[in-house]
Amino acid sequence: MLVTTTNSVEGKEIIEYCGIVFGEVITGVNFVKDIGAGIRDFIGGRSKGYEKELISAREEAIEEIADRAKSLGADAVVGAKMDYEVLGASNSMMMVTISGTAVKLG
Repeated sequence: MLVTTTNSVEGKEIIEYCGIVFGEVITGVNFVKDIGAGIRDFIGGRSKGYEKELISAREEAIEEIADRAKSLGADAVVGAKMDYEVLGASNSMMMVTISGTAVKLG
């Protein structure tokens, strides 16, 4: 399933709009990753633990939107937009959302 940020698919015609679809993933950052990130924040550098968690959440959100589009009989999702937020009392949760329009292509 193609998920694209563009409003069209080159070489294809949108023949039907199936509706707006969403993918949402909320994930917690565990204690060990939080300690590692705190150290990186103090001494500088990248937090591989957080990066891996973000990549995983993003991939899951894209997979979820594709599954929802497929359930509507769509061939692709166009106009996809992704957003990131932190949640929870101690900002220990990360939310990744993606939305777009499910379409059938001709």
